[in-house]
Amino acid sequence: MTTGITGSSGVRGDKEESEVPFDPEATGVIPRLTFDPPAGPVKSGSDKEAAKGAAEGGSKSGSDGFDGSKGGSEGGSDGSKGGAEGDSEGAGSAAGAAGSPGAEKTTAFRLPGPVRIGQPPAAEKGAAAASPVAGTQPMSLPSVGATPGEGTPSAEAAPAAGPQQAPATGPHQAPDSGPRQAPGTGPHQVPGAGPQQVPGEWHQAGGGEPQGAGGAALRQPALAGPGGGAGQRSAGAPGLAGRAGALVASAPKWLPVLLVLEGLFMYILALKVSPGPLRGVNPADIDGLGLISALPVTAFVAILIMIVSFFVTVAQSTDRKFLLLFQIAAITFALHGAGALVSSEPRFPTAYIHAGFVEFIGRTGETAINIDARMGWPGFFALFAFVTKAAGITDMTTILQWTPLLSNLLYLLPFVLILRQVVATTRARWFAALLFVLVQWIGQDYFSPQGFTFALYLAWVAILLRWFGRVEPRTKPIPPKGLRKLLGRLDAMTPGELANTGTYRADKLLMLMMLLALFFAATASHQITPFMMLGVVTAFLIFKRTSLTWALAFFLGLVVAAWISYMTVGFWASQIDTIFGGFGDIMANLRSNTGDRIEGTDPAHTMVLQARLGILVVILALAATGLFRRLRRGVFDRSALILLCVPVLALGLQSYGGEIGLRIYMFALPGACLLAAYAFFPNLPADSADVREETVPMRKRNTRLNPELTKKLTVVLAACFAVLFAMAFLLARYGNEKFERVTTGEVAAMRYVYDHDKPSARVVYLVPKLGDEVTPTMPWGEQDIERVNFGVQALVHKDPTQIADTVASVKAQPRNTYLMVSAGQVSYLQLNEGYPADWGTRFRAALDASPDLKRVYSNTDAALYTWKSFVRGTEIPEPEPYKGSGDPSTPWTPVGIGALAVTWVALLGYEIIRLNGPNRARKARKRLLFLAVPGFVVAVAVIVERFIYIAANN
Repeated sequence: MTTGITGSSGVRGDKEESEVPFDPEATGVIPRLTFDPPAGPVKSGSDKEAAKGAAEGGSKSGSDGFDGSKGGSEGGSDGSKGGAEGDSEGAGSAAGAAGSPGAEKTTAFRLPGPVRIGQPPAAEKGAAAASPVAGTQPMSLPSVGATPGEGTPSAEAAPAAGPQQAPATGPHQAPDSGPRQAPGTGPHQVPGAGPQQVPGEWHQAGGGEPQGAGGAALRQPALAGPGGGAGQRSAGAPGLAGRAGALVASAPKWLPVLLVLEGLFMYILALKVSPGPLRGVNPADIDGLGLISALPVTAFVAILIMIVSFFVTVAQSTDRKFLLLFQIAAITFALHGAGALVSSEPRFPTAYIHAGFVEFIGRTGETAINIDARMGWPGFFALFAFVTKAAGITDMTTILQWTPLLSNLLYLLPFVLILRQVVATTRARWFAALLFVLVQWIGQDYFSPQGFTFALYLAWVAILLRWFGRVEPRTKPIPPKGLRKLLGRLDAMTPGELANTGTYRADKLLMLMMLLALFFAATASHQITPFMMLGVVTAFLIFKRTSLTWALAFFLGLVVAAWISYMTVGFWASQIDTIFGGFGDIMANLRSNTGDRIEGTDPAHTMVLQARLGILVVILALAATGLFRRLRRGVFDRSALILLCVPVLALGLQSYGGEIGLRIYMFALPGACLLAAYAFFPNLPADSADVREETVPMRKRNTRLNPELTKKLTVVLAACFAVLFAMAFLLARYGNEKFERVTTGEVAAMRYVYDHDKPSARVVYLVPKLGDEVTPTMPWGEQDIERVNFGVQALVHKDPTQIADTVASVKAQPRNTYLMVSAGQVSYLQLNEGYPADWGTRFRAALDASPDLKRVYSNTDAALYTWKSFVRGTEIPEPEPYKGSGDPSTPWTPVGIGALAVTWVALLGYEIIRLNGPNRARKARKRLLFLAVPGFVVAVAVIVERFIYIAANN
């Protein structure tokens, strides 16, 4: 017996005598077992040997006796000698379908030609010589009592007898399983022998159904009986039936592609065409449920088709990577690209202020932390300022429009690499990738630093697992009792990750530099992401899941502390209480992120807010179930558990403006989705060439269902959850669409302000109560952020005729101040504060009737009001300078900078030397530690001194 292994590409080695080593790190390895034929006249193998059989038997097999696409066509042409060209072509087509390249991705058992039970090989010589090469070609067998003119196995008689094909879905019997019966005929027996097994190919996966191209059941080889039968065709009949059968047999290969393309095309038409029955989206139909209330039925059907296409592919016993990735990308386009397809302007008002930061840096070449604290982390804005200026881009509308979709497509790449480093089946990996798309509803993927650095975070984790992963079996004995016994048993379980093996030192050095680059970029771009990265690498070190050392953790921690201390002084100098006030107050931070977000006055919108919390509860419940099922199978997924739990620790930092809960949810998704996939597919993958793609569950007792049936039911159950999550996604993600959707009229009103902001301008926005942490619900700050001030609020009441407080807010401001009433602000007040449905129209009418205000600009979606008259000689004030007086310093600051440089060099040198191995250059590493430790202490002391000294003097 020879063994050929099909890897992720599904290509088998040509030489059977050379074995391909099994790769446990490959995704979806599906082994192939190929049995050599017994000694006898019938041979299968190379094209040359198969050609000899074809010249005598009227058929020709492909390379290795398994290339159906080649053997089927050539067998059809060469088999026309007997006057039955159509019959041969039909059988060849069916064989070609059964032996298509997709079929090489399943476990294959190749058996020889006709074998007489109980007879020595010499007795088979006469019958076997006239038979085709064992494979997928039609062949003739005599039945009991057949005369030579009817069923004698000769070169002339074989094509004359009509081939009788076995059902495409019928079970393939083993050679010792009894007689083989074709439709319309009796059992085929060799004269003088026992029951005869029809030659052919048996595709079997641990007792399951025979698998063919793409995992479908293969067609049996055609049989020729005496006098024909139900499957017999006339000698001159065309091979349309054979071609149709081949097309049906190959359906698992082309049907998923057709379904996903159909669903994608159907979805685009459903959203982009003009509104009508079962098509188009009318923005006026959007209510408290959000965009889902305006979507046509065809859009939901299209999403369902794409999800079904995905699970049809997943259910097959092959790992069709590119097709699965394309299907997930199509589902991502449908879910995360809906806003871009429907809206004429980029959605989400906050994206416009980020575009304003990019415009400011590109225009001035400087940052302005005194204008906005986010400019203290300008890495993301500076990057896009460089790109847009180098490319000559002046209008970022298209970039803002499609960033959410492109961000989620970008997230898939490192996440798939993360999935390749876990010990899981192909189904578990791809279902985790689908879940990652379906439950990513929080909307932090717009044009923003957090959306950009989340991609850096995923790449960071992927590099840690792929190039610096560490898996070591436990060698210590398990303690006899207590908590240590439980921990010892967990430590002794099978690791849920793959260890890094066979990586060259140069590769590790390059990846270490990449880790540092990703961390530096995240530190300079976002406030939260570097802490998540640092937490993950620290947890990996504690639980021994990385080959890196603590030197890197201290190096990175010092980078974050130094950036905050030296580069963001203008932000924290006068806000120490704001930064550290919520430190350790977990319950207060939790309340500000949950209770405030599930309250609402509009009944429909309340369902949206509760649906978001429901998705969180369900995904965490599935993650807990998946962890439990893996533990039952003796697998402890430490890395997935770390990725889930580390972000939760951020609750102890601060509320982050009431949004720390959203950030935690986003960073915990990779681990949560992976563990949730194990709730459906917890089994281990194949670990050798002798087992199936997915192992049988370890539970042996009280098994109520057949394991193969359980696998099918699990796929169906996973598909149902996927559909449920997809519908919930549309409700949760686009539930705020009524006020997060930006209209053309609102953008036009803001651009009127930009055209009249010389030398400065102010914009007053509407709030139900005065407060500090309120973001304007309008496209603000796209241009001239140093000239236009958005820091003034106007208090409004449920009674639209009470405008006294609003007028007073405008009156207290200098000239060139605009009160903006927009559709987004009005919708926010209606859905979250219970304002009447006609509040916006009546409020604008009251402002129009006010003797103190005048309307300077208006359209359907927005209106601008300013003070009607000012005292003569009143001037428009100059804008506030964006250049500060300089960052405050301390006497010990120069010493701290020197200590930072020494510590970083020593720690990085230690980590680089350590890449050679734990026993290399011990003395050199010890000297570097003697240098790094005092430098680290001095650097940290100076950082603390700066916080205390500067805060006390500002």
